[in-house]
Amino acid sequence: MTQTLAALTQALLSAARRAGADDADAIAVSGTALSIDVRQGRLEQAERSEGVEIGLRVLVGRRQACVSASDISDRTLAVLAERAVAMAREAPEDPTAGLADPAMVLRDADARGLDLDDPAPEPTAAALEDDARRAEAAALARAGISQVDQASASYSRRMLHLAATNGFSGGYARTSRAVSCVAITGEGTAMERDWAGESRIFQADLPSPEEVGALAAERTLARAGARKPPTGAFPVLYDERVAATLIGHLLGAVNGTAIARGASWLRDALGTAVLPPGLTLTEDPHRPRIGGSRPFDAEGLATRRRDIVADGVLTGWVLDLATARKLGLETTANATRGTSSPPSPGVSNIALTQGTATRDDLIRDMGRGLLVTSLIGSSINPTTGDYSRGASGFWVEGGQIMYPVNECTIAGNLREMLLRITPANDARDHLSIRVPSLLVEGLTLAGA
Repeated sequence: MTQTLAALTQALLSAARRAGADDADAIAVSGTALSIDVRQGRLEQAERSEGVEIGLRVLVGRRQACVSASDISDRTLAVLAERAVAMAREAPEDPTAGLADPAMVLRDADARGLDLDDPAPEPTAAALEDDARRAEAAALARAGISQVDQASASYSRRMLHLAATNGFSGGYARTSRAVSCVAITGEGTAMERDWAGESRIFQADLPSPEEVGALAAERTLARAGARKPPTGAFPVLYDERVAATLIGHLLGAVNGTAIARGASWLRDALGTAVLPPGLTLTEDPHRPRIGGSRPFDAEGLATRRRDIVADGVLTGWVLDLATARKLGLETTANATRGTSSPPSPGVSNIALTQGTATRDDLIRDMGRGLLVTSLIGSSINPTTGDYSRGASGFWVEGGQIMYPVNECTIAGNLREMLLRITPANDARDHLSIRVPSLLVEGLTLAGA
């Protein structure tokens, strides 16, 4: 199929040339996805999807347009290209639009070393249903679990190929296998819920459904009897499950799109400290068997490992070609795209330096404060970094977890918060975003 997708992208480029495009790039994506949901011992939903999607970006001078379709007939390709060129001719000029210089593109776009495509046979619907039922049964086996809201299992395989008139052509396949479970304890207004889920590239690496269901039950039972915490200024420990959201806000603020617009709370922070000394934030797109890995970006440029933050200091932005041109810089090969839009900057695999302390050590050291295990909603000012989020978790007194809490709000300023983080050592290696639990001092907590 990869060869078929390669031929499809070349056909799109040829159609674009015939329609009058000066340059073009094309993407073709073929995928299979299967998911099973089980609830109360019965099959609730079974979905399977298969199909091919195509996307074409054309450039007429410095004007560009994007079109997409799910029909791959020769007539559709011709009509698609003609419409794209007509749209581009009416579009405003964009001096930053354009493909990469041919000398810049990756010539050997081989993803085999990244181990992203599981050779194991596609699981049957019956096998996925069995996984979901086993996860549900494991959760219900725990005393105190009143029901399982949903247990799910899924599989997908996605192949893509990207080609451009500058000579780039490359593609790869990626698989995913997942199991999840949402458990409930209590009744009525005393009802509490939590969940667990696991996803891997290779089916053989996936934990058992019983492990997933048991963890969902354990997390849910720990939430029984939740109440509001006190109001005031306290240390807050972001559990590893949610700590990556803090780093996500930092990555959003160094995205080239936000920087080029001047709408980032880190727009003036290049070369300054944004994390405590000793902490480094690394992007590594070449980790084997990891969901965010990729050999090239959406503009055909070779991806590479780099430190976005080194020893606490911000070293650069996350850029594609267009945002780099706007800022007078070089691209960092961070272009991402779908079939219906032009490239935009985005990150792949991210890792934050881990600490030496365990999560329990940080709980002990924080004395009195909040351990956050779930976040809901958000109010983030992208220009100032002012931060406010709904949260639930556990109240800590005397360095020990005392009781579960809900219905509270955490507030602070991200620039100040990130300079006060203390990392634990519990980041999970199989995740694309590897961030350990993070202790942040002096946040404002609104509870009872």
